[in-house]
Parts: sequence; structure tokens; C-alpha cells
Amino acid sequence: MFKLIIRPLLFKLSPERAHYLTAFLLHFFMLIPGVIWLFRKMYLVQNEQLRVNKKGLSFPNPVGLAAGFDKNATLYKDFQHLGFGFIEVGTVTPKAQDGNPKPRLFRLPNDRALINRMGFNNKGLDAMLNQLKNRPKDLIVGGNIGKNKVTPEELAHEDYLICFYQLYDSVDYFAVNVSSPNTPGLRNLQGKEPLRKLLSSIVEARKAKSFSKPILLKIAPDMNDQQLDDVVEIILETGIDGIIATNTTISRDGLNSRSHEIKACGDGGLSGWPLKARSTRIVKRVRERLTPEHLIIGCGGIETAEDAIEKLEAGADLVQIYTGFIYEGPALVKRINQAILTR
Repeated sequence: MFKLIIRPLLFKLSPERAHYLTAFLLHFFMLIPGVIWLFRKMYLVQNEQLRVNKKGLSFPNPVGLAAGFDKNATLYKDFQHLGFGFIEVGTVTPKAQDGNPKPRLFRLPNDRALINRMGFNNKGLDAMLNQLKNRPKDLIVGGNIGKNKVTPEELAHEDYLICFYQLYDSVDYFAVNVSSPNTPGLRNLQGKEPLRKLLSSIVEARKAKSFSKPILLKIAPDMNDQQLDDVVEIILETGIDGIIATNTTISRDGLNSRSHEIKACGDGGLSGWPLKARSTRIVKRVRERLTPEHLIIGCGGIETAEDAIEKLEAGADLVQIYTGFIYEGPALVKRINQAILTR
């Protein structure tokens, strides 16, 4: 039904408008008696063989929703009924910001891809904290944190620390986002010294807490091998818990869409099927260099169960979907979990 009716209707709208309409309708339907039971019956796969225990967390299944879909933590309670094992909210910044001018989200259907330059649009930390009150105890929620656009690069670590301190009691793990291409200067934080400073400050802040929560680094797919090795070195040195591979790419290589369609989208991060091979290669490389105890989440180009299995076999412990969810619908989560059980 999703591919035959729902997706064609949504794709008649602009991508951002379709996103907000989907969020509204999902929340509306979940309020109708019996609908939650129906959605769980349709999409939830419950089996202890799917459970992943890592870094003190127990994921009911390894399929998560990537950051960016639920920027303000307004949807995670609804999405838990679509079969996800965990939800990552954000990216959140200390202060609310509008993000980049619209239009800023584009579809490339011939490539089953999206291009976005959202720019960390969100309602800010206080609004997210309010949404995370009384969250379900059986749902794992990650907090994806970033810096405000107006914060100078040399003070970026302060924004991350504000988010880290204030969200600490409200999320189960942290994703440090230094890899979005849509905030000027953000990717400079992936440089060896800025990254070491940032991660060291967050790990030091964690030491003051009475209990430890995992810290993951979300990286770009556009790094060369030396840059990846530098990142791994810093992860091992600072003692953070793992990596999310990967964010969106600024590359436009190998696309099937016509050049004028690509050009019309403008700048931004590309996600979806064209990212699959690149992100899988990065998962494999970082797994070979990190320890078995490190948590790796594979993200990028997952639109079939086989794509997810490929990430897991490359060394990921968990996977996240975003663009594949938009093109395939919630049945993708179920197909991945069923495939994992039969692999």
C-alpha cells in the first residue's frame, strides 16, 4: 500500500512538506484506539535473537532510525511502534535556529536519493528536553548533538558540552555530529587536533557523572583513508565508545539523474542508494582498526534487507535508515529484521 498509494501521493508534495504531513498523520493515527496495536502487528518483529547488547545498552533489534527525521524529539514515541530497535533524535543545538533558506530538501528518484541542506534546523535544547520527559522506558533513544551556526569554530566544543550536560539524563547514548556539510566550518572539526580537543572535553565531562553513557562519533563519507585512520587513532586515544558511519556526502559522482536535475538541487549532503558502497567500505575499515568492544552503527544507502546485512557483515553492530525509509516505508524495518533472523 505504501508504494502503490501513499508514496505517490507524498511525492506530489515538496519533500519538506511531505515530511511534516507524514509526521502529523502518523501522530494523528496513533491517537485512534487500536491503531498502535495494528501498527505493531504489521511491522514489529519480536525475537530475542535480534537483541544486541553493547556498551551497557540492550537494543531489542539492530535497526534504528537515523538522526534528522525526528529533529525535535516529537515523533519518537510514535516511531517505536513501526518496528525500530532505537531512535536517534536531533541534531539538536543549544539554541533554536531556523536552518538554511527553503527549498533545502530535494529528491532524486532515479537515484533513490535525497539532497538536503537543512542546516541543523531545530527548536533548541529546551524544547527537546521537554519532549523527552516521561519517555518510554523500553525504548532506546540516542541524542545527536551539534553546534549553532553562529558559534565560532574555536568555541564549538562549548556548544557540544552544553548539549551533553543537559541531555545526559534524557538519552541513552550520544552521537557527536561533526560531519554535516550544511553548517559552515563544521567539518573542520573532523581535523585531528580539533577533533581530539572536542572528544577529550566530552569524555572528561562524562567522568563527572555517576554512570557512563556511550559516546559515538558520526563521521563523513568523504574522508580519505589517512583521515579515517586519524579518526580511529583519536577514538582509541580519547576512549569514546564507537562510530556512526556515515553522514551524507558532498560528492555527486556516479548519479543516474540528469545533470540539470542535480544542478537544480544545489549544494547539500547526498543520502540514499549512491552512498551504499562508500559507507560500507568505511564500516569495514574502521571495524578492522577498532576493538571488538567498540560500537559501530552502519548508515548510508540501506534500502533493502540485503543492504543492511552487508553493513552487518562488514562489521557494524547496528544499522540506521533514513532515505531508504522514505522510499520504502516502514515495511523496510520488518524486512531487515526478518532477514537477520534467517541469515
